[in-house]
Amino acid sequence: MMPWENVAAFVVASVVIILIPGPSVLFVVGRSIALGRRAGVLSVVGNAIGTVPAVVAVAFGVGAIVASSVVAFTALKIAGALYLIYLGVQAIRHRRERVGAASTPAVGTRRLLRQGFIVGLTNPKTIAFFVAVLPQFVEPAAGAVWAQLLVLGLIFQALALVCDSAWALAAGTARAWFATSPRRMATMSGTGGVMMIGLGGTLALTGAKS
Repeated sequence: MMPWENVAAFVVASVVIILIPGPSVLFVVGRSIALGRRAGVLSVVGNAIGTVPAVVAVAFGVGAIVASSVVAFTALKIAGALYLIYLGVQAIRHRRERVGAASTPAVGTRRLLRQGFIVGLTNPKTIAFFVAVLPQFVEPAAGAVWAQLLVLGLIFQALALVCDSAWALAAGTARAWFATSPRRMATMSGTGGVMMIGLGGTLALTGAKS
């Protein structure tokens, strides 16, 4: 078993990193603004599940191969960016259809989870982050390295799930407040779509390993 001080240090470092808004936060905020709190939280859950394969891959060494391959890294990056842009366009196209339905979005639970899963699965920065950060808190003398990496990765995901859900609920609450005005509601939904398109474009245009 890894030393508790390593785990504590990792938790502190993870919370600091998670609280800084990044792609995952922008994604769930955009979904909450476009579709409401329920959609935002389900997107968080789907996104978290989608990054579990990255945790497993890093734990067993595959992540290091992907992170060192420009082709594999770029392919994942572009796939994820295009999917985000697609979701953003859909949010803008259907923004007026959701006016007045802030509490009960028309999008099904499975669909929301699936979309969040795809975004999490195709985010190459997750693998790069785990490859760069997790090994720093591993103690080789404390047991199987792969098991320690797996535990640390799952701890990070649990913390991210809580923090990102808070972002989703806050953004969804703001959306509900705007729901009294159809025009403002449509604008908010469109804004969520624009955020996702901007995020997808940013990810697509960044360097292959940034």
